[in-house]
Amino acid sequence: MVPKKTKRIPRRVTPQPKLNKNDKLRIIPLGGLEEVGRNMIIFEYKQDIIIVDMGLQFPEEDMPGIDYIIPNISYLKGKEKLIKGVIITHGHYDHIGAIPHLIPRLGRPPVFGTPLTLGIIAKRQEDYKNGGKLDLQSVDSESKLRLGVFELEFFGVSHNIPGSLGVIINTPVGKIVHTGDFKLDLHPSGDTPTDLAKIAKLSDQNVLAMLSDSTNAPQPGHQFSEQEIMGNLEDIFRVTEGRLIIGTFASLLGRIQQIVELAEKYGRHIILDGYSMKTNVEIAQQLGYMKIKSNTLISYESMKKLPSNKLVILCTGAQGEGRAVLMRLANREHKKTRITKGDTVVFSSSVVPGNERSVQRLIDTLYREGAEVINYKMMDIHSGGHARQEDLKLMLKLINPQYLIPIEGNHSFLKIHAKIAIEIGFDPKNIFIADNGQIIEFSKQGGRLTSKKVPSEYVMVDGLGVGDVSSVVLRDRKQLAEDGMVVVIATIEGKTGRLIGRPDIISRGFVYMKSSQQLIDQTRNKVKDILKDREPKSSLNETYIKNKLRDDLGKFLFQKTERRPMIMPVIIEV
Repeated sequence: MVPKKTKRIPRRVTPQPKLNKNDKLRIIPLGGLEEVGRNMIIFEYKQDIIIVDMGLQFPEEDMPGIDYIIPNISYLKGKEKLIKGVIITHGHYDHIGAIPHLIPRLGRPPVFGTPLTLGIIAKRQEDYKNGGKLDLQSVDSESKLRLGVFELEFFGVSHNIPGSLGVIINTPVGKIVHTGDFKLDLHPSGDTPTDLAKIAKLSDQNVLAMLSDSTNAPQPGHQFSEQEIMGNLEDIFRVTEGRLIIGTFASLLGRIQQIVELAEKYGRHIILDGYSMKTNVEIAQQLGYMKIKSNTLISYESMKKLPSNKLVILCTGAQGEGRAVLMRLANREHKKTRITKGDTVVFSSSVVPGNERSVQRLIDTLYREGAEVINYKMMDIHSGGHARQEDLKLMLKLINPQYLIPIEGNHSFLKIHAKIAIEIGFDPKNIFIADNGQIIEFSKQGGRLTSKKVPSEYVMVDGLGVGDVSSVVLRDRKQLAEDGMVVVIATIEGKTGRLIGRPDIISRGFVYMKSSQQLIDQTRNKVKDILKDREPKSSLNETYIKNKLRDDLGKFLFQKTERRPMIMPVIIEV
């Protein structure tokens, strides 16, 4: 069920406490200040807490088996009743992805967002049957809320998903502005227009601090306008004679709307492919964010009746994901169609860092299948959703805060954001570069970056497990991936601890046993020596025997191979 936009402004009013000039506002980032993703920031004043965003982070290459990472909420344990609400700036997973896991553990506070944002949250919640029902409450750029001592207002920002908001938080110590993810685009396509008039008025309202998006801080200049991208995409539609296959993010609803408009203009029909893309488009249509003519979207079955120059396949997989649509097309694994000579494949998204190799393999495979490929490096067919350096400067000048807190980016991104602020005259003493978990305090006397930290370590989600994969487990997985494992099975006499027969050696991912028989025999003999030479009193101590085998055999194999496989001893008593 997609939440409908309501005219009623939701309010949670609590009795106002007596304010003291020494009381402090605490701003605590639980994620998003040392990485791109896992965005979540706590705002705490005495007995009232609000949270902005609750996102996930996709795993690094050295995290085998991990689905994604979510914020650590240990600090909030025992404070669940103080949480007055969670504000979500927009519907991307790095801002909403942790909601199914964390909201039930936080006492189910209300979640506020625009109708599209709430629609995506509600749809995702359906995948978590044990997550329960969420209290979703709709807001827009005109809404005003009171959550405890906090009074909130909003302003629209352009991003690459409609319904994106910045947040104005009026606190007892001053006004705080959270920009959310934004870009300054005077010609957005399908996105929320940046509310420049409301933003400009903040300049005269003595904004205490601004928390500002740093994702594209390393990029000079201004972000490309969606109008420029629209023109370049239209050139592709105009000259392409065969079938168009366009890969992009399922969340880039503004880009999807552009492609729909161009397809309708040039008489092409669209096949949407990819579960998340179909879902997002359906929600956006229901809520009026997207307009698509009734005959534009067709099925693969209908495709057979049309010439290739009348077709567009709009799909997911532009990041080279193994089971996504584009990769299945390239590998001839798609059930409905395949790449043919004359197809033009367009990558209308930039490559997420870490995916370069996968994307290059995908492009090579598409060329082998006879397709032409166009990506953002050949032509400006993707505009990022985040402000570049000149846009960040303009936002800083428009809001004119006393303090700047760069957020949403790796540490170097935050430092670069600080540097460009200093270039336009911002006082470096009033720029706080925090780490995840580091507490920032504001009072009527001013602000400071404290040395105090709350827990912010990774909480890893692996299948149905949340937080049960520790750094030790991850280390073991990496060791198995890098050097494999050796299983040693030894049978000993229960009364004396004497070895019976010869030990069995099993190698997985370490050496190929058939071609390494000499090493296997040497390993077996080493096991015999270890078991024979141990102290008599340890004969029946299974823990001692296993530790002895791990240590001594590990050293032996490293000397022979300069590799460190995981040693797994199995002791059988008879």
